[in-house]
Amino acid sequence: MIKALVKKCSCLTLVVSLAAVLAAPQNVLAQGMDDDLNDPSALAMTGDLVVARPLLLTMTVVGTAAYIVSLPFSLAGGNAKQAGETLVVGPAKATFVRCLGCTRSGYRKEP
Repeated sequence: MIKALVKKCSCLTLVVSLAAVLAAPQNVLAQGMDDDLNDPSALAMTGDLVVARPLLLTMTVVGTAAYIVSLPFSLAGGNAKQAGETLVVGPAKATFVRCLGCTRSGYRKEP
């Protein structure tokens, strides 16, 4: 009986956590698409720091590994530079060359 209750609670916790993770970006997007023109909100900065940056760092590492594995084929096909831009440089720019909470890569220019 206790096992069933624990299983139900853990399933409910998983569903609630998943709903919260999926709903949080919608709140940020509801603020409008011109966030780069305005100062990012605290929610956008927190979400970027806690969720987006770790995922983008992971994508950079995975993309680098994929690039290394695909390098012989990319060299044979003549698109090694394009593969490097897409798999490594793109995620790295989104991870490291973007203001906290901004949606576009690149340094933020102060007015």
